[in-house]
Amino acid sequence: MTIDPIALAQALIRRPSVTPADAGAMDVVEQALSQLGFVCRRMKFGEIENLYARRGTTGPNLCFAGHTDVVPPGDIGAWRDPPFEGRVVDGQLFGRGAADMKGAVAAFIAAADAPQPLGSLSLLITGDEEGDAIDGTGRVVQALQAEGERIDHCVLGEPSSAAVLGDQMKIGRRGSLNAWITVEGKQGHVAYPDRSANPIAPLIRLLDRLQARVLDDGHAGFPPSNLEVTTIDVGNPATNVIPARALARLNIRFNPAHSGHGLIDWLQIECDAEDADFSGRIELVTKLTGEAFLTEPGVFVDLCARAVKETLGRDPELSTTGGISDARFIRTLCPVVELGLVGATMHAVDEYVPVADIQALTAVYRRLIDDYFAAFAS
Repeated sequence: MTIDPIALAQALIRRPSVTPADAGAMDVVEQALSQLGFVCRRMKFGEIENLYARRGTTGPNLCFAGHTDVVPPGDIGAWRDPPFEGRVVDGQLFGRGAADMKGAVAAFIAAADAPQPLGSLSLLITGDEEGDAIDGTGRVVQALQAEGERIDHCVLGEPSSAAVLGDQMKIGRRGSLNAWITVEGKQGHVAYPDRSANPIAPLIRLLDRLQARVLDDGHAGFPPSNLEVTTIDVGNPATNVIPARALARLNIRFNPAHSGHGLIDWLQIECDAEDADFSGRIELVTKLTGEAFLTEPGVFVDLCARAVKETLGRDPELSTTGGISDARFIRTLCPVVELGLVGATMHAVDEYVPVADIQALTAVYRRLIDDYFAAFAS
């Protein structure tokens, strides 16, 4: 191979691409892919840099997806090595994004540095995964769909491995729904409650009712859905004042037994029921960040698992655990599997990944590319 995945990962880490900044990271990706014969398209939405690259014009089209943006490093003084230098120490590559997920992006590109006689190989790289994800993968997917671009299958390089490389692949994710509940009452003196409308009592009753419901007992391949109250705020510094307003925020992580809109309808019904007996007002605001999905086991999932088995000697667990990822957007285009590095240090101080893991992941991706076209392009 002419592209060294470690050197490429270092070059990416040295670009401090903290969302929404790109800092030249996408230039590094484009330059490497152009050398390999990919036709690269920069797709900028708002201030976010995205890239879609393709080599080949016929089907099937196997896509690798990932992101070059990273979370802030935090206290730089707490790092053993500067977070944006990409140093290799004792066989470990240190730096923000080493595990999540510049190491996997480098492995993708290095794996593509080989003959590809059949079909098409593509990469969808965004700079807006760690932020609000408004102008990133979702926007690119919408644009590609509008153009009629066909992607048949996708591998997302998020750090899916738990303890050792290849011990897990993610074939689905739970959905995520955020909700903000505001109860508007009437402020007054605690000694004269009849002159006020205390917003705290209806909020407590409402939250208690929401938490009391068992959403489900799980779904095939998924754990039970759960609702968690993440904050309750009144902002009342006085001991003798009934506050005018009380707020709560909650999150629901749900499996395919539910849809996001169905859960929103349920929350609204419960808010309306509590509001009916309250002299004030209860307002619900929601944000659905992703629906639950599952990539059904089959030929593509088997190919991914076999590439891990034959390269690393282990059978990956098929998992749906963890938070949301850009797979929630890609699933509208094609089946998607998440297969990447170990995520133990992602977002942490001294984020690192073993150099040997990046090299091994490159070999897994290379094997997958070969097996994929042998299976789907023959």
